[in-house]
Amino acid sequence: MIEIECVVEANDILGEGVIWNTEERALYWCDNLKSNIQRFDPATKTHRVWPMPEEVGSFVFREKGGICAAMKSGFAFIDDLDDLTINYITDPEPNSPQTRMNDGKCDRRGRFWCGSMDAALKDPLASLYKLEPDLSCHKMDENIICSNGMSWSPDDKTMYFADTRAESVYAYDYDIDDGTISNKRVFISTADMPGRADGATVDTEGNYWFAHIHDSKILKYDARGEFLQAIDVPVKQPTMCTFGGDNLDVLYVTSATRFMEPGEEKTQPLAGSLFAG
Repeated sequence: MIEIECVVEANDILGEGVIWNTEERALYWCDNLKSNIQRFDPATKTHRVWPMPEEVGSFVFREKGGICAAMKSGFAFIDDLDDLTINYITDPEPNSPQTRMNDGKCDRRGRFWCGSMDAALKDPLASLYKLEPDLSCHKMDENIICSNGMSWSPDDKTMYFADTRAESVYAYDYDIDDGTISNKRVFISTADMPGRADGATVDTEGNYWFAHIHDSKILKYDARGEFLQAIDVPVKQPTMCTFGGDNLDVLYVTSATRFMEPGEEKTQPLAGSLFAG
């Protein structure tokens, strides 16, 4: 049984993009709406925050150092967070002010997949993009409200992707050599559930774990889409989960204060924190 505890009282409005850096043995994430990138060192308990000039939906680490971020203005390289020199690559949606980049991850060939979202969380104005290592950007799917839940199966044959507001997690057949998707189908429906699918990860056994936002849980499903386990978290709005630690056996969870109802700050004092279990 996984017991979740608070490790950083970050007070995030919308904690997202949580990712483990194996070389630094540290965890990174962002607060999308406070526009920052954060780092937690489990060994020293050190927490750092770097303000960003605009919203950051997600980011990945580069082999040569630094990060590639999906920001409101599109994809960008940030070589040094302290120096904060931002080199913009491309804006996939330059004529769509009501959308912004959101959840994304790299596949095992270094392609940065990232989807956008309707900032009002209402209309299917968003799309799914693939940024290749040669920096070419390709639209891969569309008619999305809020992109989330990106992950791949251990054998690279399936890509998972959630449209939170469409109340669905989708599975695609994935060609790792070509970086293409096909055969889109509903993998998990949250339509009759109290929460929705937010950020996600896949374990070495191929199980899909996702933050069940609005429902105080992390849910675990097997590769057939069968429910396996629910893990309680002490806040109503968990936003994303990933595995970290030296053995990648620590479950980290980000959370949000954004959707709290009046008075819930008293019953959920740890809302917006980073958790581990």
